[in-house]
Amino acid sequence: MAPSTTSSTASPLSRILLSLPKPSTAQPTRCAKAAPGTDSGAGAGASKKSLVFTRREAAATALSTVLSRVLPAVAAETDVASAECSLETTPSGLAFCDRVVGAGAEAVKGQLIKAHYRGMLEDGTVFDSSYGRGRPLTIMVGVGEVIKGWDLCIAGGEGIPPMRVGGKRSLKLPPELAYGEKGAGCRGWEPTSCVIPPNSTLLFDVEYVGRASS
Repeated sequence: MAPSTTSSTASPLSRILLSLPKPSTAQPTRCAKAAPGTDSGAGAGASKKSLVFTRREAAATALSTVLSRVLPAVAAETDVASAECSLETTPSGLAFCDRVVGAGAEAVKGQLIKAHYRGMLEDGTVFDSSYGRGRPLTIMVGVGEVIKGWDLCIAGGEGIPPMRVGGKRSLKLPPELAYGEKGAGCRGWEPTSCVIPPNSTLLFDVEYVGRASS
């Protein structure tokens, strides 16, 4: 089959459907003359119906495959944000609450770990989410590899207990524990060009998945 000329921005479902096999254009072989009284078009009609149902079944299977990959990530992200909890503010200005206290091992400074997260501005705008990508972030915690608020959130410190595997924690980070006066994701000099504007207070939902293999 010739390669599709469809734009690369087509949805995954569109690409799957476009890759389905097309009906054969080969000429049917010549058959013996039908016996008197029989419908010579019945076989062809049945064949066409069979082909239509085959393509419909293939399309349904493709749709099911896409949804099976997308819906779990959406459900997981919804689950993280569904419950409300009361934030506790620490002397550093970081506020947190544990939606779920994990039952596994505690995170340790200098450890390579995996964590899911969703980051938002104060107005609720989501600027990043590992749930949407379908894979957790791998980082080394407590060593300054990420913003300070994240190090405190996962590895603990300054009155904040470390997270345990399976735990889910919500954060409210003041600018000095996030991206400060510079902001992040800026494409120009104007603050409005930044994904995270300067001096932004940030909200995070964090899920500690566990240690990552080195």
